[in-house]
Amino acid sequence: MKKNVIAAIAAAAMGASLLAGCGNAASSAAASGTAPAAEGDLSTLDTSKEVELTMYVVSDRPAGQDLVDENFNRLLKEKLNATLKINWIGWAEYQQKYPMLFSSGESFDMAYCAGWLNFSNLARKGAFMALDDMLKAYAPDNYALQSESALSQATIDGHLYAVPTLLPTYTAYGAIYRGDLAEEAGMTDPIDTFDEIEKFADYIVANHPEMEAIDEYSMGPEFSLTWTRSIGWKDIDSGLRYLYFNPSEAKPVVTPFYDMEGAAEFYEKMKTWSDKGFWTKSALADTDSTKTQNGKAALRLHNIDTYSNYAVLHPEWNFKFGAMTSDVAHLPYTQDCMVISNTAKNPERALALWNWVTTDQEAYDAFFYGVLGTSYELNDDGQFKILDNDLYATSAMWAVRTMELNRNAAGTPADYDEVRAEWEKSIETGRNTEKFTGFVLDTTNITTEVAACTNAFQQYGWPLELGYTEDVEASLTEYRTAMEAAGITKVQAECQRQLDEYLAAQSK
Repeated sequence: MKKNVIAAIAAAAMGASLLAGCGNAASSAAASGTAPAAEGDLSTLDTSKEVELTMYVVSDRPAGQDLVDENFNRLLKEKLNATLKINWIGWAEYQQKYPMLFSSGESFDMAYCAGWLNFSNLARKGAFMALDDMLKAYAPDNYALQSESALSQATIDGHLYAVPTLLPTYTAYGAIYRGDLAEEAGMTDPIDTFDEIEKFADYIVANHPEMEAIDEYSMGPEFSLTWTRSIGWKDIDSGLRYLYFNPSEAKPVVTPFYDMEGAAEFYEKMKTWSDKGFWTKSALADTDSTKTQNGKAALRLHNIDTYSNYAVLHPEWNFKFGAMTSDVAHLPYTQDCMVISNTAKNPERALALWNWVTTDQEAYDAFFYGVLGTSYELNDDGQFKILDNDLYATSAMWAVRTMELNRNAAGTPADYDEVRAEWEKSIETGRNTEKFTGFVLDTTNITTEVAACTNAFQQYGWPLELGYTEDVEASLTEYRTAMEAAGITKVQAECQRQLDEYLAAQSK
């Protein structure tokens, strides 16, 4: 079992300094009475006073979390003379409550953040403490493992505002489907094209009327995202899934989805699927996000981690994953990240905690999985199993995951690691999309227009994508008109300007 496995790596890598200091870290350290430690040396960190650190995460709190917290705090008290209080913001309330964390003036130390939680915009608004010197000083082992690309993505306007994840994730989307039903239908090859999805869904409609052929619900369809990735195009930003560009072009042109070649035919296909009954007519009012994993739907479009989760839950259904992204790249390393609040009273101790849990197997297991033998168990291969899903879950601080310490769940399909390894090899060849992993859109100048376009996208684009129309051409015209009224032209121009600037900087 790995424990402190990263210390030797860290010592060898500490020589290179990737970012220049900015002064914010030093002033915050002085304010708390602790001088910055020498790079790679935590011996000067003052832990004589016991402190309670506060962390925010986004998820629903497990019923048995008190036991997990008590066990972890016992270890944390011994290590850093500190305890950790975790505050949970539930899924039903995070869209309203999360932004308020950083505008309320509340004092807390750490929080989970991500692109879908508006990391870059919050950083520009001063929500987070700059970590330029502090990360090297108080989380030196973690810092040593960070890639230059990851640190660059976490740097906004010249300052480092987050600790990126050490676990790579990917742009790959595809079909997650019931392998037992595919075999029943005589489909033994991977279902990884729209034509094969249609064939499978036809079989489900004809032979399994008790379930939906394709899982659709109120979070909106992901057909257009999957289709664009299948032809090698990239979305401009995870929050603007109506603007795309072709990364293989020397100067990519930002284009609304509905203006892409083949978009009209795509919408016609979606209407055909809707008319065939592949999903219900009330999908956008359906709040059930668990239909595929609970046997109410036969297929959904999502990523490989969702596939693995379903396979672990129901091995008897033999779930399969058909990858449909033609040019797989890493998602931004700020897709999962940890931020220090600008109101933090103990930023140094918080970073020391982060350094510990991301480089020490015992600490990582206690933080992420819980209490061995009570909340989880390990098999002979080191895979974990949560013992009571009604009481326990893995941590919602997903940014803590590291490649070296993370464990697969017991029952993870054999192809999970194999496919990820193939993607890593593909990325190493320097294909087109990977060079845009570090592109972070700043929506400061288009906040109003982005909000209006997102509303138009959901009001007109989602129903069109689900085939809820009698006349595709008329509905497409209505959608385009609504987007133009919302300000898509300004949004498109601003995205193009920033993308051009990013490419110009990359070429220097």
